Amino acid sequence: MSTRTAPSILITGCSSGIGRHCALGLAQRGWTVIASARKQEDVAQLALEGLSAIRLDLNDPDSIRDALEQTLELTGGRLDALFNNGAYGQPGAVEDLSRAVLRAQLETNLLGWHDLTCRVIPIMRRQGHGRIVQNSSILGFIPLPYRGAYVASKYALEGLTDTLRLELRGSGIKVSLIEPGPISSRFRANSRQVFRDNIDIEHSAHRDAYRRAEARLSKQGAAQPFTLPPDAVLKKLLHALESPRPKARYYVTLPTYLLGTLKRLLPTSAMDWVMAQVSRGGGG
Repeated sequence: MSTRTAPSILITGCSSGIGRHCALGLAQRGWTVIASARKQEDVAQLALEGLSAIRLDLNDPDSIRDALEQTLELTGGRLDALFNNGAYGQPGAVEDLSRAVLRAQLETNLLGWHDLTCRVIPIMRRQGHGRIVQNSSILGFIPLPYRGAYVASKYALEGLTDTLRLELRGSGIKVSLIEPGPISSRFRANSRQVFRDNIDIEHSAHRDAYRRAEARLSKQGAAQPFTLPPDAVLKKLLHALESPRPKARYYVTLPTYLLGTLKRLLPTSAMDWVMAQVSRGGGG
């Protein structure tokens, strides 16, 4: 996109990991970055690092409205790009997910993103251009045992985003998905907390698998092979934002490429066997 002033972007989920790294990386590249986080202490820390930081709670429509108003005040009424990134992963077998727990996962990972995106689109339409980038996951097209809530949120995100991309053809607004595998972040620690809070581990038919999962979630350092730093996502994000022809999808990490290829080649029964081995080996 070509603007005379620095292009502007709103990023959600910037308290750590991918969001924080991408916010800092884009700012260094000359973008006007509005970094958002749910907790006020994280907003304060982002501001200390030199970013324009605002509070945005994806579970609260009023917070989303207010955050976008603040963003437009900071950018002079325009917004060149939106990077939806804020999310968490709720572990647990499908049969152990209460309706409330599943709803909470969808509120943050899907419905909050949808609300914010729908508010941003009219701004981009008036400008005649914009980029919307959704940080999905390898689990947006590959299921993994004990990740059902997160898988549901990302599968739904992929379908909604593909439809949106088709509907925005000719508008000047480009829509892309980024599909990372394992990335170094606080994601695993956050998942461990909601796992303990929301799943009745001891009374579940899956308690033995849960104990193994807890050991993985508690592990220090990379718990999975081929884990990459968040810079791997930043590189794909830059292409999605700055290329005249952004891709619809960007794979990140070897597991994404490998399992994406296997899914296209193998019958469902064979793919189920592969994912069962991945699950036993500690993937996901």
